[in-house]
Amino acid sequence: MTPHRVGGILSTPTTRPPVGSDWEIHSRQDNELVKGLGLTSATMLVMGSMIGSGIFIVSAEIAREVDSPALLIGAWAVAGFMTIVAALSYGELAAMMPRAGGQYVYLREALGPLWGFLYGWTLFLVIQTGTIAAVGVAFGKFLGVFFPAISSSHWIVHLWKVPPIRIGPMVLGNMDVGINTQNLVAMLLVIFLSIVNIFGVKTGALIQNVFTAAKVSALLGLAVFGILLGRNPHALAANFGANFWHNAGLGAQHAVQVGVGGPIVMVGTLTILAVAQVGSLFSADAWNNVTFTAGEVKNPSRNLPLSLALGTGVVIALYIACNFIYLNALPLDGSASAGDILGRGIKFASEERVGTAVMTQMFGAAGGFLMAGAILISAFGCNNGLILSGARVYYAMAKDGLFFRSVAKLHPTYKTPAVSLMVQMVWACLLCVSGSYGQLLDYIIFAVLVFYILTIVGLFVLRRTRPDATRPYKAVGYPVLPAIYIVMALFVDVVLLRYKPQFTWPGLIVVLLGIPVYYAWSRSAEAK
Repeated sequence: MTPHRVGGILSTPTTRPPVGSDWEIHSRQDNELVKGLGLTSATMLVMGSMIGSGIFIVSAEIAREVDSPALLIGAWAVAGFMTIVAALSYGELAAMMPRAGGQYVYLREALGPLWGFLYGWTLFLVIQTGTIAAVGVAFGKFLGVFFPAISSSHWIVHLWKVPPIRIGPMVLGNMDVGINTQNLVAMLLVIFLSIVNIFGVKTGALIQNVFTAAKVSALLGLAVFGILLGRNPHALAANFGANFWHNAGLGAQHAVQVGVGGPIVMVGTLTILAVAQVGSLFSADAWNNVTFTAGEVKNPSRNLPLSLALGTGVVIALYIACNFIYLNALPLDGSASAGDILGRGIKFASEERVGTAVMTQMFGAAGGFLMAGAILISAFGCNNGLILSGARVYYAMAKDGLFFRSVAKLHPTYKTPAVSLMVQMVWACLLCVSGSYGQLLDYIIFAVLVFYILTIVGLFVLRRTRPDATRPYKAVGYPVLPAIYIVMALFVDVVLLRYKPQFTWPGLIVVLLGIPVYYAWSRSAEAK
């Protein structure tokens, strides 16, 4: 057959599996969905789901861990490289299997239904809903800048203060259960966006496009104004020149506390960069959410790979630029007891709000309000993307008999997974009330990386087991770049297991708890 070009990649159409096979049955299951997302909307969904509040906050913790301007940039560069390589690899799977559920489908087809279920289970229980709850609470927190009555200390109903529970290197509990004005705002936001997304994927996409354009403009504005107005002589002298490479050599030693309250150990530069990925990788996460909506993307074989490449590339460039602006405006080092913004530096920015500190340094008190407004826009758009996309995974699981059957029902008029949106909404709101979302998010980066590794392993598996499947786009740099990603992600996970057990073992336990649930659900499905 004559080769044809899709998205700049030559490929040759090959024979599809026979009609009636499991592969073909699954490929037809999304025909009832409305194709309402073009390239612009898909790219906006990638960028909007990635950009939350993390870029404005986590650089403080990363700076304390790496203690080097070069390694602060390095931590974001490593996260950016891994994210873009993973996105380019996922592009092949997305173009090959443009079906609702995305990563759940890839794991199911490559490694078997158990692995797909474990991903969907963890996504529903922790990853997606926990992030929705946390972003909602961040929205409430920054709305409190304008309306002081909105606060985590203003309780409407305070049910219980869960005491801290120490289990080895972990501390569980230590959270307040109830409704305060801050998490009430979070729940109202989740409820509002969940209901809005029932009214068609185009409605959700319109909101996503508007708010993503606004927050990308805000990040770009931060970078431009930072170059023009934010250059502080004290920060430039402290962070650049010879000081830029301070503590960044491969032979340098860095202090890390093992677990909560554990011993302090010294580790090398590569290890500390892996430890720092807890913040940078999480801030760059959720780029894969566009694959969940693949059943509603127009011309998915072209638009899915392109949206993944464009979206992740733009966001990572903005993230690295913002961190250079932070280094231009504030010294990396500082003191927690200092009374001014420059004295606290990036490491000890008030409540870790580095972005707010930089804006205040440039524009005075008005800068804090401008940044709070930018984060409100960012959180609103981020939550819309998370809510829109996450519901498609549970819908796909229900179609396979691995979730509540009613979740597979679409709205009769708008053809959206309305029941799935409502189930996701209820669980996210319960996480807001429980106060557990913060700890859940600490636990997920390890599990998220495990599933990314398994999915890219699935790319190799499908190249071998389904060589004749149509691949309109083939992963750039295959097999070298996907293999490099697997090695790097495995190294990060091993380092986190060793030095940050409080972030790893709980997430692993959540995943493993899904195994008996899978067998119970699959037996029930077979019986029916």
